[in-house]
Amino acid sequence: MAGVEEVDVVVVGLGPGGENAAGLLAEAGLEVTAVEAGLVGGECPYYGCVPTKMMVRAADALGEARRVPRFAGRAEVVPDLGVPARRVRQEATDDWNDKAAADRLTGKGVTLVRGYGVLTGPREVTVGDRVFRGRRGVLLNPGTEPAVPPIDGLADTPFWTNRDAVKATEAPASLVVLGGGAIGVELAQVFARFGSDVTVVEGGERLVGPLEPEAGDLLREVFEAEGITVHTGAKASRVTHDGAGFTLEFAGGRATGERLLVATGRRTDLERLGVASAGLDPRARTIPVDGRMRAADGLWAIGDVTGEGAFTHVSMYQSAIAVRDILGQDGPEADYHALPHVTFTDPEIGGIGVTEAKARAAGRPVRVTLTPIGESTRGWIHEAPGFIKLVADGEHLVGATVAAPYAGEIMGFLALAIQARVPLHTLKHMIYAYPTFHRAIETAVATL
Repeated sequence: MAGVEEVDVVVVGLGPGGENAAGLLAEAGLEVTAVEAGLVGGECPYYGCVPTKMMVRAADALGEARRVPRFAGRAEVVPDLGVPARRVRQEATDDWNDKAAADRLTGKGVTLVRGYGVLTGPREVTVGDRVFRGRRGVLLNPGTEPAVPPIDGLADTPFWTNRDAVKATEAPASLVVLGGGAIGVELAQVFARFGSDVTVVEGGERLVGPLEPEAGDLLREVFEAEGITVHTGAKASRVTHDGAGFTLEFAGGRATGERLLVATGRRTDLERLGVASAGLDPRARTIPVDGRMRAADGLWAIGDVTGEGAFTHVSMYQSAIAVRDILGQDGPEADYHALPHVTFTDPEIGGIGVTEAKARAAGRPVRVTLTPIGESTRGWIHEAPGFIKLVADGEHLVGATVAAPYAGEIMGFLALAIQARVPLHTLKHMIYAYPTFHRAIETAVATL
């Protein structure tokens, strides 16, 4: 058709999964056009995984230094958010410039088109006044944006999202964090350790609500011990800003701060994306896909929009599956039974598989054990708050949660055990590293 630019595949959204897929398809010899409205690489390298972990690492260093008087002698701690802020700008984001990533992608033969891509017909994407059609189809990796709740007065105020928080060069005197999910709790602890007076307001019953309840309870205890004020079961009703600070009103009280960070989840505007043209529901929260990432004929979707977890490693995993399917190659379909995730607070909270509540809701005859970390970590007793919680169905683990220092590393072992369905008998009779946090797994397995 006149005016339509035909290629083999159109990739919409260049977060990690989309960038990876576009590169792999081009290297396989296909003609690929990739569309991106923001930065090539998406949220992870510029506002998420990489810069926030630099901030977390810096905050953890402060936390360790403050433990020196109890264990080792004396130390003077003078926090300066400017130090990690410079690292974020210079080492992680190149001052939020994606030229290196864009050049890397086009160097593989991908045609990069800047702008917002909208589905406007079968295998068709419109970007401004240009229309692209994928002979093989379209791969969607639209990512997400901060979900801002319709709270009275909020939209008229200069509130922060995670993007503003990552760009901060100084810690505000006080900070109210609306939302106690992973983003909210990580940044709350970071800013508190850099000197901000932090209040967290969460509408749910606990912090990190989707995780095991013990994780939320532990995190609250840790936060309050560090001077962070926590309000749960506190549904926000109104926000005001007087030019100098914010007031957040919620059921049962109010919180004030120089800054307000809104961390109430993420969303994709499916209506704006034009999914109705592909026969999909524009009012849905996610795009349903099959095990090969197919959402419709000639349409694949990967990443956060599929609802399988807002994690870079999931997007990369899905991109490999979608690429194989687009190329007509055989391979295993998506399997999420051992999906891992980590909340990078101190202590870290890692999870794999299903929680106890989800396992019971599915009618499984589960057995559960909870082992305090301190029982098995010589030299760390009374200083390592945390636990290992295991959920077993029959002779195999189906879920695990680790709350501990280095939980993200400990859970790698448990992720393998769940993924490979290693029998409990085998886990029970292994030789575990001693004396480390891993040894607590032995204690937990023994009680099952």
